[in-house]
Amino acid sequence: MASKRQIDVGGVLIGGGAPVAVQTMTKTETANLPETMAQVKRVAEAGADIVRLAVPRDEDVEALKIVVKQSPIPIIADIHFNHTLALKALDAGAHCVRINPGNIGGPDKVREVTRKATEVGTPLRIGVNSGSLPKHLAELEKNDPVEALVTAAVEFVDLMEAVDFDNFKVSIKSTNVPNTIAANRLLSERIDFPLHLGITEAGTKWTGSIKSAVGLGTLLADDIGDTIRISLSTFHAEEEVKVGWEILKALKLREKGPVLIACPTCGRLQFDMDSVVAEIEQRLEAYEDPIEVAVLGCAVNGIGEASHADFGITGAKNEGLIFSRGKALRKVPQDQLVDQLFVEIDRYATAKEIAVDASASAEGAEWLAKIEAENAHDLTPERLAAMEAEQAAAESAASPLVDEESSPTAGRRFSRNA
Repeated sequence: MASKRQIDVGGVLIGGGAPVAVQTMTKTETANLPETMAQVKRVAEAGADIVRLAVPRDEDVEALKIVVKQSPIPIIADIHFNHTLALKALDAGAHCVRINPGNIGGPDKVREVTRKATEVGTPLRIGVNSGSLPKHLAELEKNDPVEALVTAAVEFVDLMEAVDFDNFKVSIKSTNVPNTIAANRLLSERIDFPLHLGITEAGTKWTGSIKSAVGLGTLLADDIGDTIRISLSTFHAEEEVKVGWEILKALKLREKGPVLIACPTCGRLQFDMDSVVAEIEQRLEAYEDPIEVAVLGCAVNGIGEASHADFGITGAKNEGLIFSRGKALRKVPQDQLVDQLFVEIDRYATAKEIAVDASASAEGAEWLAKIEAENAHDLTPERLAAMEAEQAAAESAASPLVDEESSPTAGRRFSRNA
């Protein structure tokens, strides 16, 4: 269930029905101010709503003061073990501070941090990873790792409430995807505070993206989770942001920039679709409009499979078609498909309308019909649908339904009117 409570992280609302926020974490030493600021700006440009910085030393606190003032997005200070650094980060103006109540030094230290947070009006993020559970839960972790994660989180929530602090969000993370899903489902039933989601130490861009999409996507589809972070083994934090946005876009939770649709290719492919799709995907990064762009590998399927796309291309051996929302725009030489596609996209980006030349559209539709006729024997999805419709119509005509009035009822134990 969606979190009822809401917190404000530097102007970004978390929980309480607010849009799911995308965050990441810088890969630099925070004290290396030029590199840190450069990465903060890159992730902001990629669409990060919030960015977290590691603050393990006093020199990082000094850099934090400057980053907070210059960053275009809210900053979270990441603190472990040393509650004094958490206090300093709050004084430095961090928009949120992440702590683990289990390793920050006990209830008294937690109370100091929450008092300071209340004084400056800053929220906290509390939580635990599967690798840093409290020692008293070690036996439970062996028998039921999911319950151990949830128990640790609930204990931390109880501690925060015991010190009269409720301005926080909660996270429980594991490297195990099923455990992360099960634990967050269970936790969402026990607390109403905002939840931060992530698969910790997910892996490379390839494997980590898949794990995160499965784990976070499952929870978000269940309306669980208020902010997400994709944890990838990459020095390019903006890649985490891109993956996060793709997950939200796939679930229709938020829109940002174009959505690319591409067929999986098959033996009918007649042009170098791999390189074409890669080029289109890269060029689309420069656009902000949430348009759908489709790339079909052959003309046999026509444009039926992507008739909803705002723009698309479908290719044959030497020529291809640019289409929009199920209608042909124009036929162009295959080597001009990509450039001419972006001519149409640019025109739309400027005028916010799709220009259709009747003559060029008719020529394109005629070309497409010719290609489809030449391959009419191929069992494409459109052809199969048409065949099924024809068969259903024929069966209906051969065996018309009998109405209730003429339906025989004699000898039945129960009549249809009973």
